[in-house]
Amino acid sequence: MQEPKGKPCPEKDAKPHPVDVHVGGRIRHFRLLRKMTQADLSNQIGVKFQQLQKYETGFNRVSASRLYLIAEALDVEVADLFEMAETCIELSTVSLKSAAKLPDGEVPANQERCMEQTS
Repeated sequence: MQEPKGKPCPEKDAKPHPVDVHVGGRIRHFRLLRKMTQADLSNQIGVKFQQLQKYETGFNRVSASRLYLIAEALDVEVADLFEMAETCIELSTVSLKSAAKLPDGEVPANQERCMEQTS
């Protein structure tokens, strides 16, 4: 029997990449600073608010063109969405185990400080 071509299916329990989580957090951060709802931003960039939720949590990756639209809608540079990513990712790898124990929506203290430093 011949093996199927293409990429293997991602595992159902695969975790989002830390960069995707960081960029998503930065999108959420700037959206909230501008007092925008998910519906407001999602309408401006042409996606449903559920898709924006997935971007903000890092569950779905943001394409380059969509990232450009998001930055434009938030009136920031694309680079601002990656600011401090390296530092924050280093912190997140330390706190991944503790984050799994937090209630939904809570962020480990070191991640919260990281987000504050990047605003």
